Amino acid sequence: MSKSHNKKRNVGIIYEQLLRKVSSALIEKDQRTAETAIAILKDNFKPGTELYKEFRVFNALVKTRIRSETLACRILDEAKKAARDHHPAKLRAEKSALIKEINYKLSDCNFYRQRVKDYRSYATIQQLMNYWRSGENADLSRVTQYENNTVEWLLSDRDSVKLEEQKDSDVNALTVKIMTEKFNSKYGAVLNEQQRKIIQEYSLRDGTNSDTEFISYLSSTKKSTLAALQRYSLICENHTLNEKMRSVIEGIKAFDPNTVDDESLAKYLLLSKLGQELKEGGE
Repeated sequence: MSKSHNKKRNVGIIYEQLLRKVSSALIEKDQRTAETAIAILKDNFKPGTELYKEFRVFNALVKTRIRSETLACRILDEAKKAARDHHPAKLRAEKSALIKEINYKLSDCNFYRQRVKDYRSYATIQQLMNYWRSGENADLSRVTQYENNTVEWLLSDRDSVKLEEQKDSDVNALTVKIMTEKFNSKYGAVLNEQQRKIIQEYSLRDGTNSDTEFISYLSSTKKSTLAALQRYSLICENHTLNEKMRSVIEGIKAFDPNTVDDESLAKYLLLSKLGQELKEGGE
């Protein structure tokens, strides 16, 4: 695999450049170009495409900011699993089609020259995902370097929605509404509704009543996930899976909702994901 980075095939950069094209066209009152760029985005990044799958993983790594290195490593592991589930040949074909469509429909020689903030991190994350998909052919030293850089990025201080700074005794309903909308727009594509609620409540707790409410919410998450697991165990006919499931159930029972820290947050985010998958599997 080439060590050079082809920004035309960077899913995050190309997405940002298309958004910038829409914005500049609207500013210039070029409605036709704006609509063309929007159509390209909708057609190529629609659910079910490999581009959409890759962009969701990429976006999770680019937009997420956390404080726990343990949680950062877990996010990296989940991203690696998701990246390896992508279909490389289809993804390459879809990117080629996207580039061709941009070249043909937008006809802008400066399109790929648009500067994207945090370009270096975007390049690192795309190359890391490419290496993950290459399997045994990956350069392990380079993979390790990129993974370390990505963990540092997840832990870095960046311009983002800091919910804890938004909490104030005089905050009104409108402020809360704006804050929530900003949070959901940034993380909505990455987390399910319950996970967003867990992170939001964790960020806004102040050690008094909000801690009690948060603990109650964690207890409810634990209870609902256990119930879903137990229901699934009744219909599961796979003996080996049932054995493992009993072990998982006992492990979840040992979770203490009264412990409120980054480690417990990671556990309950995983619980939420498990509960959602069980629910979707039963529909």
